[in-house]
Amino acid sequence: MIFWQLFLSYLKIGFFGIGGGYAMLSLIHNEVVVRHQWMTNAEFADIVAVSQVTPGPIAINSATYVGYDVCAKQLGVAGGIAGSIVATAAVCLPAMTLMLLATRFFLKLRRNRYVEGAMKGLHPAATGLIAAAALMLLLPERGDASQGILGDAAGMTIFAATAIAAYRKVNPILLIVLSAAVGTALYGPWTI
Repeated sequence: MIFWQLFLSYLKIGFFGIGGGYAMLSLIHNEVVVRHQWMTNAEFADIVAVSQVTPGPIAINSATYVGYDVCAKQLGVAGGIAGSIVATAAVCLPAMTLMLLATRFFLKLRRNRYVEGAMKGLHPAATGLIAAAALMLLLPERGDASQGILGDAAGMTIFAATAIAAYRKVNPILLIVLSAAVGTALYGPWTI
């Protein structure tokens, strides 16, 4: 049952995740935290952080981690591995299918005014979804001010310092390493 729910959730995310991985985060959050309550907002934020620093697209990395976490809690390690495969395959399936179909017709239709109009309309929608994902990680979960970056002075300080350093063009790899070191010093090591 859990595999089927996981597959359907990530299939939906794959179909409607227009704009890339960061735009998908609000959809993933809605399915995983709000709708199915498989994990808390804090657990989801941890998975997003790990997904950002590991190689590969964030949507696929988060699908793998969420699939493992959700199924391992209920079925053990073997179930977690199967869950990660199911979630990853489900989130990739729509994109692969649509790309196969799109490449066949896109070259013929790319100058079509309706296709151009649809692409222009998708850009602001993708920007809005990315902004929603950022707000979801910043704002605390309802009823628990300790979750979310705004409920934590140290987390807010790390966020502000990283944002200023990124604006001043500090190397992003250095920012990731320093943020991880400061976070580990303040909060202790992250455990799976």
